[in-house]
Amino acid sequence: MTGIDPSLLIPEHDKERLLACTHHAPHDFYGWHPTASGSVVRTRMLGARRVELLIHNTHVDMVDAGDDIWVAALDDEHAPDYRLRVTYPEGEPVLVADPYHFLPTLGQLDLHLIGEGRHERLWEVLGANVRTYTTTLGEVSGTSFAVWAPNARGVAVVGEFCTWNPSQYPMRALGSSGVWEIFIPGIGPGTTYKFAVHNADGERVDKADPLAKQTLAPPETVSVVADASAYEWGDGEWMSARPGIDPTNAPMSVYECHIGSWKQGANYRTLTEELVPYLVDNGFTHVEFLPVAEHPFGGSWGYQVSGYYAPTARWGTPDDFRALVDALHAHGIGVIVDWVPAHFPKDAWALARFDGTALYEHPDWRRGEQKEWGTYVFDFGRNEVRNFLVANALYWCEEFHLDGLRVDAVASMLYLDYSRQPGEWLPNQQGGRENWDAVQFLQEMNATVHRTHPGVLTIAEESTAWPGVTAQTSSDGLGFSLKWNMGWMNDTLEYFSLDPVHRSHHHNEITFSLVYAFSERYVLPFSHDEVVHGKGSLWGRMPGDDWNKAAGLRALFGYMYSHPGKQLMFMGCEWGQTTEWDEAHSINWDNVSGGWGHEYHRGIQRLVRDLNLVYRDTPALFSQDNTPMGFQWVKGDDANHNVLAYVRWGVDAAPLLAVVNLSGTSHAGYRLGFPEPGSWELVINTDDSIYGGAGNDIPRHVHTEPTPWDNLDQSVALHLPALSVQYYRLV
Repeated sequence: MTGIDPSLLIPEHDKERLLACTHHAPHDFYGWHPTASGSVVRTRMLGARRVELLIHNTHVDMVDAGDDIWVAALDDEHAPDYRLRVTYPEGEPVLVADPYHFLPTLGQLDLHLIGEGRHERLWEVLGANVRTYTTTLGEVSGTSFAVWAPNARGVAVVGEFCTWNPSQYPMRALGSSGVWEIFIPGIGPGTTYKFAVHNADGERVDKADPLAKQTLAPPETVSVVADASAYEWGDGEWMSARPGIDPTNAPMSVYECHIGSWKQGANYRTLTEELVPYLVDNGFTHVEFLPVAEHPFGGSWGYQVSGYYAPTARWGTPDDFRALVDALHAHGIGVIVDWVPAHFPKDAWALARFDGTALYEHPDWRRGEQKEWGTYVFDFGRNEVRNFLVANALYWCEEFHLDGLRVDAVASMLYLDYSRQPGEWLPNQQGGRENWDAVQFLQEMNATVHRTHPGVLTIAEESTAWPGVTAQTSSDGLGFSLKWNMGWMNDTLEYFSLDPVHRSHHHNEITFSLVYAFSERYVLPFSHDEVVHGKGSLWGRMPGDDWNKAAGLRALFGYMYSHPGKQLMFMGCEWGQTTEWDEAHSINWDNVSGGWGHEYHRGIQRLVRDLNLVYRDTPALFSQDNTPMGFQWVKGDDANHNVLAYVRWGVDAAPLLAVVNLSGTSHAGYRLGFPEPGSWELVINTDDSIYGGAGNDIPRHVHTEPTPWDNLDQSVALHLPALSVQYYRLV
């Protein structure tokens, strides 16, 4: 330190904090600063042998002040643009810009919006963002890092570029916002990093970036600096048309898919080549992916998220996922992704206790933990947390052109006592069980998504009778576009699992859904949850031998497609997979590619394909899904014969009659009322031999007779095969 004015040195107590990475303002000491006699530049270069300060054509040797800190005194009182030439014991000198010479990359408006919970493009200011600045000495490219950690004593960016030493790049705290920030020149796309967070106890925990846009594949836990996407979208026509379509009154047949087990070894790129044509061939209008956000444990199927802004690296890069969405749009298929704002895992390197305190999670364990799942629950009443989640919903819609978000576990968010024993939950201010903070969050999320991305669906997995799930937020509803009809699913599967001889005693289970069918806008889900955890497969739930199982599934799907509501079925259900789903293995393609009994499964698959095609071409089956005007009972009370008959009406006033025989015996000459006189075409018969049915000789056209029946003026005597569904369309 010979020849250094002591006034130019960093005060000892500040230096100790800087070296321990517990200082809130490293920029106050590193970089250029004015002095009484001119100015000073200080930098810390670990292991450097020599450091030179380059200002225009002037070279100034910096003095080693100890602890790898280098100092240079200048006569000039004005801040210059400069570079540092650093020489290490081995290698050639390197020229670098000084990270502590740049202004904050977040402005006051950014910080204000974050504090208010209203920054709708949060991913552009927090996390890691590649930037280029133009200075008098040329362009400087690097990465700005910013993270919210209000209770940390210090935060630093660490990675291989600094041998994971937190004292090389400590960050500054921006006022009282809780945001820490630094711009590091020379750090580019592909660089791995974490935030070294020092909590109030001085303990260092290296954390993955909550807003990382890219990661390494698990079991790695580091974040990756993502380049600004250069992907060139080709779905302009799709995106421009979407705002003019009301998806709740349009055809919607959803194929639910877990990427890793559709086919083992699948990834975003191979799905572009294989899944896309498969969906087109089978007539589905939408695909819904189980969560694709980064998650550490594959066995969670993506429902325990660690990286909310990063598509999981298991299956490719963010641009690979963009290419998959683009290909689906090019073939007319909408893309929905499961989104999990209810809870997150307790991994120490991720969101949990991020700055040493309950930050993203609620601080009271009675609201902040979901013990049944071993996870933390978000603190929905905290502005910054709500902002993190709302902006995340917008991010997926904006960056990946998604057409819908299916929100997981909504019921667990709405009720403070969800899956909790007495004494394990904290009532609201009125003493009730409703989580009003979560209600406000869901309303804000839905309203914001629909305002900024018209035509995008939000879908609630909500299993209770909470009122107004799909009502507009202006009417105090939650604001979702659609809701999963879990009651219909449970009642229907319970009924179909019964031996037909017992079904007459449970007729109300199959008709009850029409009592409330128009109270919300519904999706009818046969999801992954119904084919795991010992529940077996849909095939296995059907009673009887293989012939009866196949007939039962065909009738189930025929009934499903004619019932008010959108359809969703999990992969493998479209052919009646015989085995329970296991995420570690591919779905059972052997059912349709060969082997004993495969003709039944090929028949079910062909039926689902034809159901999808008829459904898409028949407005009666979708255009009035959400109003009683779209449904008319013809026969709802024939429990003895297990027969249902009803008319679906389209906005074009064209009817479709569905006739459902769920008994184990055929009914010959069964007379039914028809709503209009004339010739009616049989467009679906689930008992047709092409589907593996009995192939009874059913007329392709029937003509009504002026015989009053079922309170209608016209009727027809039909043959109703056992376990079958027929659709008739007025010619």
